[in-house]
Amino acid sequence: MRAGAELAPLEIAVTRTLIVAGAVASRDYQDVHHDVEAAREKGSPDIFMNILTTNGLVGRYVTDRLGPGARLRAVKIRLGAPNYPGDTMVLRGTVSEVDASEGTAEIHIVGANGIGRHVTGTVKVAFAPVREAEERA
Repeated sequence: MRAGAELAPLEIAVTRTLIVAGAVASRDYQDVHHDVEAAREKGSPDIFMNILTTNGLVGRYVTDRLGPGARLRAVKIRLGAPNYPGDTMVLRGTVSEVDASEGTAEIHIVGANGIGRHVTGTVKVAFAPVREAEERA
Protein backbone atom coordinates (compact mmCIF):
# COMPACT_ATOMS: atom_id res chain seq x y z
CA MET A 1 0.00 0.00 0.00
CA ARG A 2 1.27 3.45 -0.87
CA ALA A 3 0.05 7.01 -0.55
CA GLY A 4 -1.96 7.99 -3.61
CA ALA A 5 -3.28 4.48 -4.28
CA GLU A 6 -6.99 4.38 -5.07
CA LEU A 7 -9.39 1.79 -3.72
CA ALA A 8 -11.87 0.26 -6.14
CA PRO A 9 -15.23 2.08 -5.93
CA LEU A 10 -18.32 0.51 -4.37
CA GLU A 11 -21.84 1.24 -5.59
CA ILE A 12 -24.58 0.97 -2.97
CA ALA A 13 -28.24 1.06 -3.95
CA VAL A 14 -30.02 3.34 -1.49
CA THR A 15 -33.30 1.55 -0.82
CA ARG A 16 -36.06 2.25 1.67
CA THR A 17 -35.20 -1.05 3.31
CA LEU A 18 -31.55 -0.07 3.75
CA ILE A 19 -32.50 3.31 5.22
CA VAL A 20 -35.09 1.94 7.66
CA ALA A 21 -33.08 -1.16 8.62
CA GLY A 22 -29.97 0.93 9.26
CA ALA A 23 -31.90 3.33 11.46
CA VAL A 24 -33.55 0.54 13.44
CA ALA A 25 -30.29 -1.42 13.79
CA SER A 26 -28.58 1.66 15.21
CA ARG A 27 -31.60 2.41 17.44
CA ASP A 28 -32.23 5.73 15.73
CA TYR A 29 -36.00 6.04 15.80
CA GLN A 30 -36.19 9.59 14.43
CA ASP A 31 -39.26 9.65 12.22
CA VAL A 32 -37.38 11.20 9.27
CA HIS A 33 -35.64 7.84 8.77
CA HIS A 34 -38.81 5.74 8.42
CA ASP A 35 -41.93 7.92 8.03
CA VAL A 36 -42.32 9.65 4.65
CA GLU A 37 -45.07 12.00 5.81
CA ALA A 38 -43.12 13.08 8.89
CA ALA A 39 -40.04 13.68 6.76
CA ARG A 40 -42.09 15.83 4.36
CA GLU A 41 -43.61 17.79 7.24
CA LYS A 42 -40.06 18.61 8.33
CA GLY A 43 -39.06 19.84 4.86
CA SER A 44 -37.50 16.73 3.33
CA PRO A 45 -38.90 15.23 0.11
CA ASP A 46 -38.54 11.69 1.52
CA ILE A 47 -36.98 9.66 4.31
CA PHE A 48 -33.18 9.77 4.37
CA MET A 49 -30.25 7.72 5.65
CA ASN A 50 -28.88 8.37 9.13
CA ILE A 51 -25.23 9.02 9.91
CA LEU A 52 -24.76 5.73 11.75
CA THR A 53 -25.73 3.74 8.66
CA THR A 54 -23.37 5.83 6.55
CA ASN A 55 -20.61 5.29 9.12
CA GLY A 56 -21.11 1.53 8.94
CA LEU A 57 -21.08 1.53 5.13
CA VAL A 58 -17.83 3.52 5.11
CA GLY A 59 -16.25 1.03 7.51
CA ARG A 60 -17.47 -1.89 5.42
CA TYR A 61 -16.09 -0.30 2.26
CA VAL A 62 -12.61 0.11 3.71
CA THR A 63 -12.36 -3.33 5.30
CA ASP A 64 -13.79 -5.05 2.21
CA ARG A 65 -11.21 -3.31 0.04
CA LEU A 66 -8.20 -3.80 2.33
CA GLY A 67 -8.90 -7.35 3.46
CA PRO A 68 -9.16 -9.27 6.72
CA GLY A 69 -5.88 -7.91 8.16
CA ALA A 70 -7.21 -4.35 8.28
CA ARG A 71 -8.58 -3.06 11.58
CA LEU A 72 -10.52 0.19 11.86
CA ARG A 73 -8.86 2.58 14.31
CA ALA A 74 -10.76 5.81 13.63
CA VAL A 75 -13.61 6.84 11.35
CA LYS A 76 -14.19 10.56 10.97
CA ILE A 77 -16.95 11.52 8.57
CA ARG A 78 -19.07 14.51 7.68
CA LEU A 79 -22.43 14.31 5.92
CA GLY A 80 -23.47 16.49 3.01
CA ALA A 81 -26.24 15.73 0.50
CA PRO A 82 -28.85 13.32 1.91
CA ASN A 83 -29.14 9.73 0.70
CA TYR A 84 -32.73 9.31 -0.46
CA PRO A 85 -34.42 6.08 -1.60
CA GLY A 86 -33.96 5.26 -5.27
CA ASP A 87 -30.49 6.79 -5.55
CA THR A 88 -27.08 5.11 -5.66
CA MET A 89 -24.15 6.11 -3.50
CA VAL A 90 -20.68 5.46 -4.90
CA LEU A 91 -17.92 5.23 -2.32
CA ARG A 92 -14.34 5.95 -3.37
CA GLY A 93 -11.17 5.96 -1.34
CA THR A 94 -7.61 7.16 -1.72
CA VAL A 95 -4.71 6.25 0.54
CA SER A 96 -3.61 9.62 1.89
CA GLU A 97 -0.79 8.47 4.16
CA VAL A 98 1.01 5.30 5.24
CA ASP A 99 3.05 4.89 8.42
CA ALA A 100 4.94 1.64 7.94
CA SER A 101 6.62 1.89 11.36
CA GLU A 102 3.21 2.01 13.07
CA GLY A 103 1.52 -0.36 10.62
CA THR A 104 -1.22 2.17 9.89
CA ALA A 105 -2.70 3.96 6.92
CA GLU A 106 -5.19 6.77 6.45
CA ILE A 107 -7.80 6.55 3.71
CA HIS A 108 -9.63 9.63 2.41
CA ILE A 109 -13.25 8.71 1.63
CA VAL A 110 -15.86 10.33 -0.60
CA GLY A 111 -19.35 8.96 -1.10
CA ALA A 112 -21.42 10.67 -3.77
CA ASN A 113 -25.01 10.24 -4.93
CA GLY A 114 -27.11 11.85 -7.65
CA ILE A 115 -27.36 15.19 -5.86
CA GLY A 116 -23.80 15.56 -4.58
CA ARG A 117 -21.37 14.39 -1.95
CA HIS A 118 -23.17 12.46 0.76
CA VAL A 119 -20.12 11.74 2.91
CA THR A 120 -16.50 12.83 3.13
CA GLY A 121 -13.93 11.90 5.69
CA THR A 122 -10.98 9.78 6.72
CA VAL A 123 -10.56 6.28 8.03
CA LYS A 124 -7.44 5.23 9.90
CA VAL A 125 -6.64 1.53 9.69
CA ALA A 126 -4.06 -0.70 11.33
CA PHE A 127 -2.81 -3.90 9.81
CA ALA A 128 -2.34 -7.17 11.68
CA PRO A 129 1.08 -8.73 11.12
CA VAL A 130 1.00 -11.18 8.21
CA ARG A 131 1.64 -14.15 10.52
CA GLU A 132 -1.29 -13.20 12.78
CA ALA A 133 -3.63 -12.81 9.78
CA GLU A 134 -2.54 -16.18 8.34
CA GLU A 135 -3.08 -17.96 11.68
CA ARG A 136 -6.70 -16.77 11.77
CA ALA A 137 -7.41 -17.90 8.22
